[in-house]
Amino acid sequence: MARTFDIPIYFRSPIISAVKAARKAGDPRRRDLTPSILDFGPVRFRIARHFGFCYGVENAIEIAYRALEENPGRRIFLLSEMIHNPHVNDDLLARGVRFIMTPSGDDLFGWDELTPEDIVIVPAFGTTLELQERLAARGIDPYRWDTTCPFVEKVWNRTGTLGEKECTVVIHGKRTHEETRATFSHSSAEAPTVIVQNMAETERLADIITGREPVGRFAEWFGGQCSDGFDPAVHLARVGVVNQTTMLASETQAIADRLRVAMIERYGADAIADHFADTRDTLCYATNENQTATIALIESGGDIAVVVGGYNSSNTSHLVELCEKRMPTYFIKDAGEIVSRDEIVHFDLHAKATRRAMNWLPDHDRPLEIVLTSGASCPDALVDEVIERIVSFFPDARSTGDALAALTGEPSA
Repeated sequence: MARTFDIPIYFRSPIISAVKAARKAGDPRRRDLTPSILDFGPVRFRIARHFGFCYGVENAIEIAYRALEENPGRRIFLLSEMIHNPHVNDDLLARGVRFIMTPSGDDLFGWDELTPEDIVIVPAFGTTLELQERLAARGIDPYRWDTTCPFVEKVWNRTGTLGEKECTVVIHGKRTHEETRATFSHSSAEAPTVIVQNMAETERLADIITGREPVGRFAEWFGGQCSDGFDPAVHLARVGVVNQTTMLASETQAIADRLRVAMIERYGADAIADHFADTRDTLCYATNENQTATIALIESGGDIAVVVGGYNSSNTSHLVELCEKRMPTYFIKDAGEIVSRDEIVHFDLHAKATRRAMNWLPDHDRPLEIVLTSGASCPDALVDEVIERIVSFFPDARSTGDALAALTGEPSA
């Protein structure tokens, strides 16, 4: 999928683009996970090998802006947020695009007001079969301006294959997330389906499979997140695991491994092929790359971490979780959250609220080391602005041109 997308110029960046170009030239196979070092003297940024817009996001942005360009004068809608980044969504709103629903599925616009002349863009997360039918009933082709990520569609295709093999689908995801709602809809049409969000819920499912807990507990624990007619006594005899593509890939694999062990305990190792389907190839390459690069990034060390992205972005939140295990971490949506050298506004994942932190930049006699990455829906231009904002607090810092020249080996402009 080595394809170049037409992304609006204001989402691009002179700094990060140069960093990524240098890494691509030196490591075309993308195997070197060591971070890039952007050295400004008193402050140095350790930048993840992989981060920022993924294939699916760039594809969605290109389609959405092409819809605007090719349909002047027509009403243009998005089913909901196209991606989880406020800057991208706000720019689309400013250009006249309207949202039909909130990310949680509440209506913002009357469906009865839609006409066959309206343009409706399906977001990168995809949408449910029910909403596709609802659009078709209004005379709108749900596939004409469909920005669903190809890797989400790959998961949907695999659920269909699992259904053909009379296998139950276990979705690792957040049941209220747009992508999981869409995957659940497509999967439920093909196979019995149940959602687990984490390892704790997986342990409960494993206990039912192995018989440590009665099947009657299934309705109590999973009644609100399984397909209609789900019978645990029948439908937990053969399973395969797929995921919401923005979840931690390592957790998805751990969930699959745990359910495989449960099947071995119940049916024996010799019969495992009849009770457990290997679905590792459905993991999103971009999510996996970004998470693996972030692990390598934090292992390289640093004083603090800054992660840039939308506060409702699932993939970004998992990068934050990885970083905060090792060092003080600040999750910000843009450079505007950096109030001063002494104050920053950041998002607390656990409290689901913004916080103010004082004295967030440590004082050292040595250069300050800042670990830096961003989510898959975050424009690189926002990361540029974060770098420039932090560097402005160091009057003795070398110029951006000199820092890039040291990294790329190219002479400073």
